Amino acid sequence: MPADIPAVVFIGGGPRTAGVLERLAANRPGLFDGPLAVHVVEPHEPGSGRIWRYDQSPGLLLNSMAGDITMFTDGSVVCEGPAADGPGLSGWAAGVLDGSIRDVPAFEPHIVEQLHALTPARFPTRQLQSKYLEWFFRRAVAALGSPADGSAATVTVHRDTATGVEPLPVGESPDGGAPDGGVRHRVRLASGAVLEADLVVYSLGHTDSQPDAETARLSDFAARHGGFHAAPSYTTDVDYSPIGPGQDVIVSGMGLAFVDLLVLLFEGRGGRFEEQPDGGLRYVPSGAEPRVWAGSRRGVPFHSKNSSTFHGEPTSAPRYFTADAVDALLAAHDELDFRAHLWPLIAKDAGHAYYRELFAYPERVNGSWAEFEESFDALDWYSHAREELVARTVPDPALRLDLEALDQPFSGCAFADSEAVQQAVVKYIRRDLALRTSPDHSETLALFMALLKVYMDLGRLVPQERLNSRSQQAVHGWWHGFFSFVDSGPPPHRLREILALHDAGLLQFLGPGMWVRPDEASGLFVAGSFQSPVLVEAAAYIEARLPAPSVERSANPALVDLHDAGRGTEQRLLTADGPHSTGKLLVSGSFEVLTPSGSPQPGLFAVGPWTSGWGAGAFARPNTNAAPFRENDALARTILGRLGALAALPLSPAQLARS
Repeated sequence: MPADIPAVVFIGGGPRTAGVLERLAANRPGLFDGPLAVHVVEPHEPGSGRIWRYDQSPGLLLNSMAGDITMFTDGSVVCEGPAADGPGLSGWAAGVLDGSIRDVPAFEPHIVEQLHALTPARFPTRQLQSKYLEWFFRRAVAALGSPADGSAATVTVHRDTATGVEPLPVGESPDGGAPDGGVRHRVRLASGAVLEADLVVYSLGHTDSQPDAETARLSDFAARHGGFHAAPSYTTDVDYSPIGPGQDVIVSGMGLAFVDLLVLLFEGRGGRFEEQPDGGLRYVPSGAEPRVWAGSRRGVPFHSKNSSTFHGEPTSAPRYFTADAVDALLAAHDELDFRAHLWPLIAKDAGHAYYRELFAYPERVNGSWAEFEESFDALDWYSHAREELVARTVPDPALRLDLEALDQPFSGCAFADSEAVQQAVVKYIRRDLALRTSPDHSETLALFMALLKVYMDLGRLVPQERLNSRSQQAVHGWWHGFFSFVDSGPPPHRLREILALHDAGLLQFLGPGMWVRPDEASGLFVAGSFQSPVLVEAAAYIEARLPAPSVERSANPALVDLHDAGRGTEQRLLTADGPHSTGKLLVSGSFEVLTPSGSPQPGLFAVGPWTSGWGAGAFARPNTNAAPFRENDALARTILGRLGALAALPLSPAQLARS
């Protein structure tokens, strides 16, 4: 690889890399017009990568409707680079069918059937999404230029795994090294190949972690007693075949990984769901299913995705959590506290949107919206006056927004027995479906949109370094979890399937405050709830969630190398309880990899959910000023700026000798 042609290596080739490549193409004019060599190291199909790969169960769905998915940086995105409008998933599917989009391969018959059946309101399969992501990647590569053009960028995909990156000082490179007297980088691949680069971008998506001490203890217990333990992992990567028909299985976690698990253990084993005349759903077993006992901290599944439509005006931009409000807080405080300074504004915005839509149902409120809004504007969210205003205005207590009860629906409840737990969870799920799928409760849609807008704006408005340590912990922990619980749940029919499995006796609920321990005397796992006397024993235990990020225990060889070589480190916070590691790779606001001392590593960048940046997915809802698209644009412009600076420097002696 000639050193006089700048080179960038992306470690990881999933949708996040595809998004950055598109931004590189869009921003090249005026920033860096010279030739460029881009290398993408990805063992799976580029564009979809490991998580969104085609090779997974056809029964697994996205938890977003097709009309809410795009990879394009549309005109709503506030960034320095140009907008690039293009089709979202549903528009792409329509374009493939009508022939306006032709740069696609021949699809298998079942994918063609899905294209025909897809509507903007339908939840697509992950297999179909993989085809959209792979098309977008190819489009981004094409936009970077043709190799026949001397000023074009070439993109080379290496279906391989990066195992390490090391600095290549001047003099060691055959072409003389970096012209500024700095370093280039040598990227080692599992195949034995080596790439040289001026810049390296770690873009790895969700990564696995080696077991921590507790996970290792549970796995060892299961192995010694002939049981089964699935540690936190990407659900579709786990082999569940050791779990036999009729076997009791304890499952902790009731989020999206839990929903995917149910698909694999029930429909994936030949069972099916049938619609009933009364509008219910019945599960017809195959006989190969286990019996699942599920619980979590909250004791309930994530909220259903909303399928209602607005009766009033759609949710507007945040009214209280604004740039001006945050700037005023930054001016008044050296450090911001999420709970004390930011959350009250976020909660008030959620309440404003919720009650504004509730006023679209005059029979449910007293007075006018104008009067309510004027009073609401002047009150703090956490004030008795605000509570009194709501009580006067909304006669039905069940329609008043209580964010704490929303977060912990069974807080303070004590259940007498298992039957009480079952009844409470079933009632909760049925009410959730009624609120989020009924055309008469669009206030829940307003709440959904308000939280989404704030979630996308948080990283743009609040400098992460101005949050105190406790708040950084809260943002990546509680706030992300609460948002996911309310806004990032499964399609409504998945909750109907949960009820059907419960009716069939194949799924039982353990309730909130779940705990699990291995019992050496019996050789079984024992599970229960701190809020009920329910106890269950089983030889199989599944932790249905993604692994927590950990650079130190990463299963990715490139991250292990980065950490062990001392070139990267985990983000560490000093909290009231002492030092705390988030497990995430420490990066700067410009996505530079930082050393343990906090200094940037020249030429090394990282982006994704496993970094200390805000992290907000790889694709998003159209026209929402989506955070990942803002970040992609900023990173691409930084890369191009660095390349432009390198190109402006004098050539090294080795490069002069070659010219």
